[in-house]
Amino acid sequence: MPDPSSLALPHVAALHAYTPGLQPTDPGWVKLNTNECPYPPSPRVAEAIRRELGDGAVLRLYPNPRSAPLRDTVAMHHGLAEENVCIGNGSDDILTMLVRAYCSDSAPLGFTLPSYSLYPVLVEIQNGRAEAIELDRSMRLPVERIHASSAAAFVLTSPNAPTGVGFTNAELERALAGFRGLFVVDEAYAAFAREHAVPLLARHRNLVVVRTLSKAYALAGIRVGYALADAAVIDVLDRVRDSYNVSRLSQVAARAAIEDDAYFRSLVARVVATRDAFVADLTDRRRWFTYESQSNFVFTEPVDGRGETGPSVARSAYEHLYANKVLVRYFPSHPLTASFLRITVGTDSEMAVLREQLDAWQSA
Repeated sequence: MPDPSSLALPHVAALHAYTPGLQPTDPGWVKLNTNECPYPPSPRVAEAIRRELGDGAVLRLYPNPRSAPLRDTVAMHHGLAEENVCIGNGSDDILTMLVRAYCSDSAPLGFTLPSYSLYPVLVEIQNGRAEAIELDRSMRLPVERIHASSAAAFVLTSPNAPTGVGFTNAELERALAGFRGLFVVDEAYAAFAREHAVPLLARHRNLVVVRTLSKAYALAGIRVGYALADAAVIDVLDRVRDSYNVSRLSQVAARAAIEDDAYFRSLVARVVATRDAFVADLTDRRRWFTYESQSNFVFTEPVDGRGETGPSVARSAYEHLYANKVLVRYFPSHPLTASFLRITVGTDSEMAVLREQLDAWQSA
């Protein structure tokens, strides 16, 4: 009998799976590597799950296949109609639907580099073709190159990951004005930004806005995301969406979180305040180059005790932090990111531990 893996489709056998950030199981780690919220979700979430669960008998039944009540909640939250919303098992599920519906070898998916490293993996799974546009250190939106792209769909992460740089609605409109394909704005971090693209939906039928509840709503473990788009696009996504793709407990948890707007705003405010204080420490005291963050993480270029920067310096800082049980993210494979660390904004006490370890590394 041959190796069963040899029976896989050739493009699947050759692809490299997405690599998530480390998820340690032993205690004592300061975990600042996967952009999770450092605080718990709204208390209403646990209450909603308990009510739905009851004595557990409800779990024998399938969930609402379209997540219809949650679609209504999301639509009301954004001032849209239910027909403009599609719910996914996290925003990754929405991105998978988009690639499944709009990408092939003859219909490439466009995106910038660096950005969310899942995009090329989804293209490879689909056996499609990618058109990557390289960003430079200025992080200016390459509007003309987007216009010149032959991509059938283009995905832009705004605010960008891993830099945290946000693109304005004016920039997005310029890009939309000359791009005839589907233009997807992946707004995983929009809650922490100054602007978001939802108001542009009324003027651009080819715009899709993708959101997640993993970051600002503190529901990474629940796995809920959604797309906002023209009804015709939502209809396409529903055709390729997996049946019963969001569990009934996830649906009620997401509704409870979205409806508790005061708690959501307080969470975001706490994260932003900690983020801005940390950025001030990096730029004012340490003199590290740090991108202006509109997200719940910071992208910064470490400077060692000799005043040097570069990939080896960033790796040294990463390894020191790891050895002292502080997890951050390092992306060595791209020239723009290899000299930087991406640091999730944690609690004030977690950030204090991080500062202590950075001081120890610089003085070593």
